[in-house]
Amino acid sequence: MNVLLISANRLKSPYAVYPLGLDYVARALEPRHQVQVVDLITGADTAELVAVLQESPPDIVGISIRNIDNTDTLDPRGFTGQYRDLAILIRAHTDAPIVLGGSGFTIFPAELMALLKADFGIVGEGERLALLLDAIANGNDPAGIPGVILPEQTVDIPRPLDAHWDRTVNFAPAVTNYYIRQGGMLNLQSKRGCPFRCIYCTYPHIEGRAMRRIAPAEVAATALALQAAGARYLFITDSAFNADMTHSLAVADAFKAVGLTIPWGAFFAPIRPPDGYFERMVQSGLTHIEFGTEAMADAVLQAYQKPFRVADIQHAHQAALAAGVHIAHYMLLGGPGETSATLAETLSNIDKLTLTVVFFFCGMRIYPHTALYRLAIEEKMISAEQDLLEPVFYRSAAIDEKAIRAQIQQYAGGRTNWVIGAGGEEIEKVLTRLHTRGFVGPLWEFLIR
Repeated sequence: MNVLLISANRLKSPYAVYPLGLDYVARALEPRHQVQVVDLITGADTAELVAVLQESPPDIVGISIRNIDNTDTLDPRGFTGQYRDLAILIRAHTDAPIVLGGSGFTIFPAELMALLKADFGIVGEGERLALLLDAIANGNDPAGIPGVILPEQTVDIPRPLDAHWDRTVNFAPAVTNYYIRQGGMLNLQSKRGCPFRCIYCTYPHIEGRAMRRIAPAEVAATALALQAAGARYLFITDSAFNADMTHSLAVADAFKAVGLTIPWGAFFAPIRPPDGYFERMVQSGLTHIEFGTEAMADAVLQAYQKPFRVADIQHAHQAALAAGVHIAHYMLLGGPGETSATLAETLSNIDKLTLTVVFFFCGMRIYPHTALYRLAIEEKMISAEQDLLEPVFYRSAAIDEKAIRAQIQQYAGGRTNWVIGAGGEEIEKVLTRLHTRGFVGPLWEFLIR
């Protein structure tokens, strides 16, 4: 079958993220199917997409929905209208069935099936599209295929794929070349699943709680393939790379063993590492750590159900700093348990973290299938029937968003390394200028003065 896969994400702030999941899906379909990938973040406009639909008519169109909105209370933007318009455009130029998938779709499958009037959906891991295509090609009823849903069908998230899914990426030069020009950053995974129970997080719903590890040698082989394809920086997209300390060290050692020469970064939980942990990471090429810190007041961390406390954050930060890593901390303020006093404690403790960028997000986006969602219903902040496709945020009753922002700005004193939200267009412009000058990676360390 001729399959057109579309990455519908257009969000570039703070930087564009390579659609790795679509690569995995494309690889799962080939060579039995002819696959073409269109990534809308690269600047493909309506005319270009129409040309693809007309010049190479697809038998089926897959739309990958990564982001529902930008999760930013400062400038909240929902993207579902863009996705609806995209589906309308596709319908106007082809009768091919439309299949929806992606992490954002898995959170809101029934709502997006109805809004986009799609024919099929894939919840959970997108590689299951291969099973749907087999059923269509053989004239079989797709109902009952794990992970495949039809319009107005009750949705059950299937058991995650085991560790033997095909993890070979499928590079489409028209797509990869864009990211190589824009900072040179491509992505890879070392495992799926997240064992943590953070109150707001959708990862366990999308990928499951059990970690499914990829053999370190295989991760390293993928990294080398990305380097050969032109990548100048790699970002590991695991929910938390260090959720399994032993496995993450083995992956880093495998990078070193195969001779990977480009730098890499990942998202880490600020939990206490073993002695020498970050030094081994640096020896394999680690240059950037993004810590999902969220708060620096123990009462709030407990309310958020984080697996660490302030002392652990400080220890992890100092260990990474001593190893010579660029560090960023992400803060998620205004959630359950937040007060003016806990915010003051967080800001005071952040002030003790040296040589770091801090991104502040105020208010927690409420997503279904999370503990925060259930709490918001209990507190009558939302109803069980409420449509959450457009951004809805949990806000502490003890302190409002305006007061949070004022307290941050007063404490920050104009520091460029304290950024409210993702930084918006101003930060995006700075990073774009640096990328055009040949710098690679996320580059937020240039905000430190």
